[in-house]
Amino acid sequence: MGCFIMSDFVIITTTTDQRKDAEKIARILIEKKLAACVQIAGPVTSIYPWKGKIETADEWQCVIKSRADLFGQIEAAIKSIHPYETPEIIAVPVDNGSKDYLDWMSAELINS
Repeated sequence: MGCFIMSDFVIITTTTDQRKDAEKIARILIEKKLAACVQIAGPVTSIYPWKGKIETADEWQCVIKSRADLFGQIEAAIKSIHPYETPEIIAVPVDNGSKDYLDWMSAELINS
């Protein structure tokens, strides 16, 4: 495969209150080749301020493995189906990784 700069890759997280919604987000991102892998974990407990109150919620977390240049498309896809008014959509650059795994990821993603 090609030569990659580690920061070409990102880990994106989002959460939702229903496992079925997390699975729907994962499947759409995989089908569109916007993500090479989406791991779903949960429920996790989130505590956060919202509209003047401190909220506590059980949520399902999606950990999305992709490339940085696909972030805009991933964000749009998540927002188009996400039930939250303001969903978490956060990307963190990959500083280091196995060349074999990054090659595999690259092969599973659409070309930009």
